[in-house]
Amino acid sequence: MPDPSSQRHPELTGSAQALLDAVVAVSSDLDLPSVLSRIVESARELTGARFGALGVVGPDGDLSEFITSGLDPHQREQIGAPPRGRGILRLLIEHPEPLRMPDLGQHPSSYGFPPNHPPMRSFLGVPVRIRGTVFGNLYLTEKQGADQFSDADTVLVEALASAAGFVIDNARAYGLSERRREWLQASAELSDALQPPVARDAALEQIAWSAASMARADAAAVVSLSVPAREAAQAASLADPREDERGQDAQGAHDARGVLRGLVEDALVALADGVEPVEGDVGGYRALVLPLRAHLAERTALVLLFEGAGPLESEERELMISFADQAALALDRAQALEERAELAVISDRERIARDLHDVVIQRLFATGLQLQGAQMLAGPDLAGRLDKAVGDLDLTIRDIRGSIFELQHRERASLRSEVRTLVREYVPALGFTPVVRTAGPLDTAVPGNVREQLVPVLREALSNVSRHALAEQAEIDLSLGDRALVLRVDDDGVGVPDQLAESGLRNARRRAAALGGRCEVTRREPHGTSFVWSVPVG
Repeated sequence: MPDPSSQRHPELTGSAQALLDAVVAVSSDLDLPSVLSRIVESARELTGARFGALGVVGPDGDLSEFITSGLDPHQREQIGAPPRGRGILRLLIEHPEPLRMPDLGQHPSSYGFPPNHPPMRSFLGVPVRIRGTVFGNLYLTEKQGADQFSDADTVLVEALASAAGFVIDNARAYGLSERRREWLQASAELSDALQPPVARDAALEQIAWSAASMARADAAAVVSLSVPAREAAQAASLADPREDERGQDAQGAHDARGVLRGLVEDALVALADGVEPVEGDVGGYRALVLPLRAHLAERTALVLLFEGAGPLESEERELMISFADQAALALDRAQALEERAELAVISDRERIARDLHDVVIQRLFATGLQLQGAQMLAGPDLAGRLDKAVGDLDLTIRDIRGSIFELQHRERASLRSEVRTLVREYVPALGFTPVVRTAGPLDTAVPGNVREQLVPVLREALSNVSRHALAEQAEIDLSLGDRALVLRVDDDGVGVPDQLAESGLRNARRRAAALGGRCEVTRREPHGTSFVWSVPVG
């Protein structure tokens, strides 16, 4: 901070030099809160006031900030919440002209003071303008050494307020440029953090935390716009910066998270339209809902919650909107890269499937034909072996065709993968790994209602093999033909007991009957059990 003594000019009078010192003091910083505090302190020193304050007029016409000087921290705490703009303060907001009086209490607009407020009589109020618009008002009280403020005090404070307007404008411009730089840096860091591979939930949580930190919000969440508000609130990726302050093991952290979910739900119901940013008061919070306008990723919205009512500053609001757009671009980019990688995998699978079909299967088929031709010339023993080899080749070709179909029709919700996952789940209980064979368009042509019944039936069949069969191996065959879906489970165990418990099998039969199908359990030769569950599929 420049030393005011270095700016001394002998030709200036005491008041002029004091004003120059005050202007130099308030011009020595670009941090807006520091500038506002210096303005109040300089006005007090300039006029000899015991108390001073600067009330910043918010967009709603009330005082959004109230910077004081002359009160110690204990006095401020005893007074309570800062004023919002009543009485004389409201008069200056509505009529921004210099106001000087010897006794505040005698004015018709006087509203009085809250409890524990120090006594104040003499008063001087001067508006602070920025480019013709009222930024706030300077309030000075308790002129020391005199009953009231003089005309000279008014002139000096008006001159200080005029200079302060330029200083505040510069500080605000600098602060805005810094905030833009910080938001741009946060957007760049978010883009780096969302480089694939990244899980969707982790990406949304990263966006929520970045937004909450940069916006200095009390809480933030990223929610889906594709589901009802209640479901979206329950599945929201939440960021509550205050949770760490309360402690992870505190009951308050759990309660606050529940309250936050409720606020998110209320905000979505009351505000979000999924197209444009919406702002409003919800549950004692200021809520800002910013749709993440992605083109590839799922439609989501960023919800920012600020404690207390009152509109947000327009510049800060625009920075938040720009961040939301950048987050949407990052999500789209991650989604596009993920889809490109998936497309490369699919293309590779298609190539492998073509090679298996055009080369491997054709060679196996040709080998089978040669073996069948040789079988006609061989003796009985050799003919039987050749017949078995041909059967094995047919089974191999069938397995390869099933693998080809899986390569060509692999989906996230694959019935084939669900069946194989269920079989792997039972491997520890069985003591061996069953052979699984599939055939037909299982992932695309099996209706949802049939699929819902099939999985529990297979689970029951595997459970019976593991508990009762005492088997050493088993084969699971799931095929979809032109008219029916057939599940077959064969084992080499002890076979069907004479007293067969029908509890689980009865449920399997009922599931088949409900779909117009049937369920049969028969003994295999020389030993083992065959479980067949089939239902028609149109």
